Amino acid sequence: MMSTGKNDISHNIDIYIKSIIKNNTEHTILNITNNNIYYISVYYAVRKVIEMTWMNNKDNYMKPNEKYKNDEQFVTNCFVFTLFNNNISTKEGTNHWIPFTEKEVNAKGKFESHFMSDLIAGKAKIKKDKELFDEDDSQEKGKLVLSKEAQEVFNAGKEIWKYYHSFSRVNVNASFYDIKLHFQESTNGRMNNKSTDEEYNTLIGTLREKLKILAKKIEPKIYKYGFLLK
Repeated sequence: MMSTGKNDISHNIDIYIKSIIKNNTEHTILNITNNNIYYISVYYAVRKVIEMTWMNNKDNYMKPNEKYKNDEQFVTNCFVFTLFNNNISTKEGTNHWIPFTEKEVNAKGKFESHFMSDLIAGKAKIKKDKELFDEDDSQEKGKLVLSKEAQEVFNAGKEIWKYYHSFSRVNVNASFYDIKLHFQESTNGRMNNKSTDEEYNTLIGTLREKLKILAKKIEPKIYKYGFLLK
């Protein structure tokens, strides 16, 4: 589920994705399905890649030019950005957001869900927008083709999953959020920025840098397609 927040940049903090969202009466809540996950990812990434400043905090997001749907690299970049920027947790149910197979990360057991890795590999059937994917409804999209920047994010994320699964006692179905919480722990209800594990700090530092580069790749098209006006 995603909380959509309000339309200006100052409310981007209210945009988040969790398995279940309860007691939120201020914002619209959207259910994420296999049929809308790409559009959800575009919405989410567009709202997250531009940092708020005192100059832009009142800027409002607009209805975009529909041409963005034909820019498959843009959509895929947003999707990869979203994969590694959400609050999905196994504490709230089955984790469908594991983008890797057990073999890729040397997992200690079998994952409950393979939806995300199947989607990335082109094995998951979804109802598609013909303008975006140029295919009939309810057919396989095909393996995602990642840009160089998205692939580097994907690779950096995989190294974190592999490192987590190198330990003897892990939650096999752990989400990215669960893995971060495992290493960074929580102080006064807030996740710490760093871990006492220096190897993890190096790996998460690499992922953060790759995400910044991917964000810069996405940012110009936010203006190109009219999500924001300069």
